[in-house]
Amino acid sequence: MKAITLKQPGGVEELVQIEIEQPKPADHEVLIQVKAISINPVDTKTRKGKGAYGRIKTEDPIIIGWDISGIVVSAGKNVTQFKPGDAVFGMVNFPGHGKAYAEYIVAPETHLTLKPDTISFEDAAASTLAALTAWQAMVHHAKVQPGQKVLIHAAAGGVGHFAVQIAKHLGAYVVGTSSAKNKDFVLNLGADEHIDYQGYDWHNSPLSFDFVLDAIGGDNIDISLEVTKPGGTLISIPSGLNEVVTEKSAAKGVNGYFFMVQSSGEDMAQIGSMLKKGILKAHVSETFPFEDIQKAHLHVESGRTVGKIVVTI
Repeated sequence: MKAITLKQPGGVEELVQIEIEQPKPADHEVLIQVKAISINPVDTKTRKGKGAYGRIKTEDPIIIGWDISGIVVSAGKNVTQFKPGDAVFGMVNFPGHGKAYAEYIVAPETHLTLKPDTISFEDAAASTLAALTAWQAMVHHAKVQPGQKVLIHAAAGGVGHFAVQIAKHLGAYVVGTSSAKNKDFVLNLGADEHIDYQGYDWHNSPLSFDFVLDAIGGDNIDISLEVTKPGGTLISIPSGLNEVVTEKSAAKGVNGYFFMVQSSGEDMAQIGSMLKKGILKAHVSETFPFEDIQKAHLHVESGRTVGKIVVTI
């Protein structure tokens, strides 16, 4: 089968297509013929030797990627949830060795859920790591309640565009940030207000939020603290809060921390249900063929992606 391996940390030229043997599922795994995968910022970071690279650097070959949708080909003897022919999707083995950049993948049944008939394989692949991150941040960690005020930074991005929709579903009043050109996109997702992050005076902002989801990191963490209520929660996705910011959070009485999304079939089932009902919709801004995965990486690295980038196999 075809697979794209990471020869060594570096640029997109290190992603090389090879032929390897088709994997075989263990007792609790299924073998999936992959139809689509999605590319995340963690993919590009891992390619460069950061992200999840430290966890998989001794593997041979290294096949990155975690987000898949496809068809079950066969199932291990102890699998009870899926059978050959089922259309499934999920985030596989994150933050371990996902091996998603391949024509076939084996995955634990506990990392998957059935794909709704109402959505494409492309939309399903897009609704995995990014959607899970938004769901787990707001439901399991921040425990967002109806009527709370929620700020979503980078609301037009992969995590952000799902977060806006999920926060509205949970009954929150949602404010999303993006560039001015993406204002209508963010409002059409269901955001109650939009902020153009370019030039906005956060230090003198009258706004105050129960929960802030930061998908940017760096100086944006300090900005986020300016508008988080005492007793509120600030979650940063791309980087952990350093000691200085942790101290600032504690001084203000804010629960400020970083969390890493985890593979979960149960959470994927919740996302699948919302996709089926039309409560949640993936926005795929561009789709690339498998052979152009280097171009897909470059697109994600630009930092200007609206929604998600998907690769079809």
